Amino acid sequence: MRIHFIAAIAAMLAVLFLKVTPLEFALLALSILAVLCAEMFNTAIEAIVDLVSPGYHPLAKTAKDTAAGAVLITACGAAIMGYLILAKYVMPYYGEVLAMFGTVSDMGTVIAILIVVIIVIIVKSATGTGTPLHGGIPSGHAAVAFSIATAVSLNTHDPLISLLSLLLAIMVSHSRLLMKIHTLREVVIGACIGSVITLLVLQLFKMFA
Repeated sequence: MRIHFIAAIAAMLAVLFLKVTPLEFALLALSILAVLCAEMFNTAIEAIVDLVSPGYHPLAKTAKDTAAGAVLITACGAAIMGYLILAKYVMPYYGEVLAMFGTVSDMGTVIAILIVVIIVIIVKSATGTGTPLHGGIPSGHAAVAFSIATAVSLNTHDPLISLLSLLLAIMVSHSRLLMKIHTLREVVIGACIGSVITLLVLQLFKMFA
């Protein structure tokens, strides 16, 4: 619920800043309320199932999974609604930001990703945590994923492709948390290293090309 409320506040602030139409505001508000209500129903179902069946039972698992699936479907619907309404307001600004960085070279992209990998290995070695391919500070998967997403964004200058690339990077990073291989701190550090190093290297290649 905390995550949903944070997302709802961010969406409402964006709506106020972008000055959407009353109808668009109403549709967004209904989508947000639907997600919050679905999460509350999910919590209520989980509580009832735990009360009735404290131990493990296949039917209890089915009930909880179905309730969680309903929240996921509602959230996906809200995301689609948000994109359809906000895209025409946000995408032009995002495209202008990407265009500010100019075009980048193919060689710069490859070198940037290699440098990110090398830095991740050096930091893991210096901190004595994990192995080059597993665990430790920072998350190598997050670093490489966000490095690629940054390179794709700067190479394409396409807001939608950029956002989809960033979404994939977030999903890769989230998988490391779900598998309990990395902590949130390790993933965030990896994402920052991947994005910042790639951006700096590509800008250096642009300057000296």
